[in-house]
Amino acid sequence: MFAGRHVLVAGAGVTGRSAVPALLELGARVTVTDGNVARLAELAGLGAELVPGLTEPPVGVDLVVTSPGWRPTSPLLVAAAGAGVEVIGDVELAWRIGQRREKPPVWLAVTGTNGKTTTVGMLESILRAAGLNAVACGNVGFAVLDAVNAGYDVLAVELSSFQLHWSNTLAPRAAVVLNVAEDHLDWHGSIEAYAADKGKLLGHAEVVVHNADDPWSPRLAEANERARHIGFRLDTPRPGELGLVEDLLVDRAYVEDPVNSAEELCAVADVRPAGPHNLANALAAAALARAHGVGPDAVAKGLREFQPGAHRSVEVGELDGVRYINDSKATNPHAAAGSLLAHPDVVWIAGGLLKGAHVDDLVVAVADRLRGAVLLGTDSGVIAAALARHAPNVPVRQVPPGDDEPMNAAVEAARVLARPGDVVLLAPAAASMDQFRDYAHRGDAFADAVRGLRDGADDRG
Repeated sequence: MFAGRHVLVAGAGVTGRSAVPALLELGARVTVTDGNVARLAELAGLGAELVPGLTEPPVGVDLVVTSPGWRPTSPLLVAAAGAGVEVIGDVELAWRIGQRREKPPVWLAVTGTNGKTTTVGMLESILRAAGLNAVACGNVGFAVLDAVNAGYDVLAVELSSFQLHWSNTLAPRAAVVLNVAEDHLDWHGSIEAYAADKGKLLGHAEVVVHNADDPWSPRLAEANERARHIGFRLDTPRPGELGLVEDLLVDRAYVEDPVNSAEELCAVADVRPAGPHNLANALAAAALARAHGVGPDAVAKGLREFQPGAHRSVEVGELDGVRYINDSKATNPHAAAGSLLAHPDVVWIAGGLLKGAHVDDLVVAVADRLRGAVLLGTDSGVIAAALARHAPNVPVRQVPPGDDEPMNAAVEAARVLARPGDVVLLAPAAASMDQFRDYAHRGDAFADAVRGLRDGADDRG
């Protein structure tokens, strides 16, 4: 499949470090290009030809493997397509390599605007509770190609819309689009194009799982008429679905008589972090695991043992009866809505780069639980205007753009607005790169600021 072929790898970051050695081992001739000369140099000594800044593929190249960060409008990728050279991503490469194995790994795959990482983490925990040789990989930080080469039997794969854009033959055992909301419109151009790339995950899946409570997920699932279809909802499940009955997660899909029977999976209280959006994530993870034959006992055990990742609805402290929760990973309005709706009385810290997303629907949905809002970052004015339109009685504080330590100022302002029993919630609804390196840096800054408040209170005491 790859022996003797001339493959151009576009991007020397995570994709390059994973793809280059795998392709060389399979006998391909490999050229790597990247605009970052220092990053390119890190691949020296592997046996690939390193060429900085290519804008068209070299003569003889018959396949391009691109980093998901490269836009389809990149001159190199446009030139490759114009020359009839196939362009794929590292995920498609991993799929093709895995299918060559005597025993190809099973893919259980997750995409969506929000909840991907939590769902994949829950899924990994369930699979391991069932005694399977499984790992979470893909967009969670462990490259899927590395997971394939490591020999895992089952892959819980998180996939972004960027990765899926460059995939065309991927056929998971089971797959889900959790939800679709405005995000990355600057990359895709429209929400329709963004949703279409998400939906590519479902096109060849054996089992298609959809979120019955999301407007996009069932529509995307319908395109695959050959698959078995399983739904989930935050309500009493219909036959063929998973859902909630009182305080239990139940299954009416993977049972002998889905019309007249249901199987208990676990209690609502077993799901962490709390909140409706994470119950949906748990149901999705359970549906994927059950598609691979995992029993209800392993589902329950896996969900109980799952440990949420950093910066995802993590309580970082309590002071004067006020809880401080870090959900810096809520980088778009849809994610922020799920986080805010998990708490009845909230002082909301928000702002950053909205990337073209709208916040009016978010503010309307959460207005009745806001006790105050503290805004920072480039698009804080957009959120302030939405609050003025839809929640005019909510007190709003804006951190001046010139503040040297914006998160300290934001947390102090939130402390003044909060009352005992409230939650101060960092759920920015926006990207972080205007003031922080990434969402993790922003979350760490929030946690540090909260610790500073507590230390100051201890000193005063």
